[in-house]
Amino acid sequence: MATITTRDGVSLYVKDWGRGRPVVLLHGWPLSADTYDDLGMALANAGMRAIAYDRRGFGRSDQPWGGYDYDTMATDLADVLEKTGARGAALVGFSMGGGEVVRYLSRFRDHSVTQAVLIGSVVPYMLQTPDNPKGVPQAVFDQMAQGIAADRARFWAAFFPQFYGSGLLRATVSDEVIEWSRAVAMQASLKATLDCATAFSTTDFRSDLKAVTVPTLIIHGTADATVPIDVSSRQAAAGIAGSVLKEYDGGPHGLLASHPAEIRDDVLAFLRAGG
Repeated sequence: MATITTRDGVSLYVKDWGRGRPVVLLHGWPLSADTYDDLGMALANAGMRAIAYDRRGFGRSDQPWGGYDYDTMATDLADVLEKTGARGAALVGFSMGGGEVVRYLSRFRDHSVTQAVLIGSVVPYMLQTPDNPKGVPQAVFDQMAQGIAADRARFWAAFFPQFYGSGLLRATVSDEVIEWSRAVAMQASLKATLDCATAFSTTDFRSDLKAVTVPTLIIHGTADATVPIDVSSRQAAAGIAGSVLKEYDGGPHGLLASHPAEIRDDVLAFLRAGG
């Protein structure tokens, strides 16, 4: 199956690898399902079914003018689950994809999801407010939006080294991974890129956390400069009953590329324990 069509007529590109228990993979901003290729192959080789799709507006999916809010994107996930027949699936969400996982579990209470994994997730609330003092100031997100709107190709050149925690004295990924990430980011709709940045920076998932009742593994790098761990996964772990938080010491945001073996081993172990 190369594509599915959502209930509002948007075509989403879907990768469907392997046979067995379904595991649905939701990618981060501003990339595509290709970022899950390493993990997807490992899942398929382990006797599971890896389903990864490009979010609306990104990669090879349609680029509609609207629908870049979490309620709509969670509904897209519901449509992917239905049209791929992925009952009893585990959900894995990276970065902004973690928000889709949590909002889906909150909105669709009759789901058949069995487990959840949040990797470098934006949940529960990124924005600094009086009742969320550890959050990121609005001015930071405003500067991001201005940089993307003015010259996004140049913006990505500075963004992705930080995303992967790479610099002059530390190379967590190759230069080629950074260049590939820039190319994938440029495939996305500018409108989707800006609207999704607004969505992940301002959506408050704190009230959704109580709806996450399936076994949940949370993974986050302690040196994540894109989604700081104190405002995200440490709070999510405190709010999701029975969840397990695994911190990667010194790990950056882009853990799927910087720590592929660790991610593979931890996710497979968690899924096998619950399967």
